[in-house]
Amino acid sequence: MAESAAHPVFQLGRARYDQGSFLGRLRHFIDVIDPSTLFVSEKELASCIKLLDDYKHGTLPSGVSDHQLWEAQKVKQAIIHPDTGEKIFMPFRMSGYVPFGTPFVIGLLLPNQTVLSTIIWQWLNQSHNACVNYANRNATKPTPTSKFLQGYVGAVSSAVSIAVGLNVLIQKANKLSPATRMIIQRFVPFPAVASANICNVGLMRHTELSEGVDVMDNNGNVVGSSKIAARHAIMETAFTRMVLPMPVFVLPPIIMSYLERLRFLQSNRRLMFPIHSVVCLVTFALSLPVAISLFPQMSQIEVSRLEPEIAMATDCKVVTYNKGL
Repeated sequence: MAESAAHPVFQLGRARYDQGSFLGRLRHFIDVIDPSTLFVSEKELASCIKLLDDYKHGTLPSGVSDHQLWEAQKVKQAIIHPDTGEKIFMPFRMSGYVPFGTPFVIGLLLPNQTVLSTIIWQWLNQSHNACVNYANRNATKPTPTSKFLQGYVGAVSSAVSIAVGLNVLIQKANKLSPATRMIIQRFVPFPAVASANICNVGLMRHTELSEGVDVMDNNGNVVGSSKIAARHAIMETAFTRMVLPMPVFVLPPIIMSYLERLRFLQSNRRLMFPIHSVVCLVTFALSLPVAISLFPQMSQIEVSRLEPEIAMATDCKVVTYNKGL
């Protein structure tokens, strides 16, 4: 089949779109977070895996198109972890991040938060984030349960502390008018979540820093384990988690402040919460693929920048590692 923009010639394990460009990564990650893959049955998943196995072993039935192979790989990559080969629990898949995470975003952006409600929503949000970070980590090295629990407690504690601290500071700002104070409070979730997200990624994946992550040559063979590559992976992931909350926690308060002035909504206050929920959902759904497209999942790094033992183990100038999501 001739290569086309819509359906290029299938390559097992490769991305359908150019990962060297932001637009290519954006198209790739729109596939990765496609919520329709949440409804794939066990039978359909097994069929997709078999189709890819048949391709790998040269026993592919006639009539199978490149489009079918790309779709099969999309389904497998959305559900199966690339390192462990195991299914990712549905709420912790990247395709489930928006559907399962939106209620927490809505809760965090509700007006007139108390200290207790702030603690509850931050705990729920960072608990979900911690599980997503862990489920989509580079898993080439095993992580003990004790390490996971330590990271989880640290991540949630940092989130709650930052959010509560900011709220207390605002409440004590006597010079601010009540209206100004309420507006600022609606923006508190952004710095709280952004800084907590960075802590979350670092703490949930800190084992990678001490153990390193596997790096692979051009043929996909593991040539060594690199702590330097692990550091790059975590820094890149943390940066995306810092960028992601910008539109998610900044745009809805701005949009809602305008919508709340509309005469129609002022006379139909019961519609405020559903509209607020839709605004949060749409903003989250648009922001996620943009944020995670900043870096490719399978990142490359020059061997000269890694440990000397890795340079001695391969003739390749560049190696690849799974950054995680």
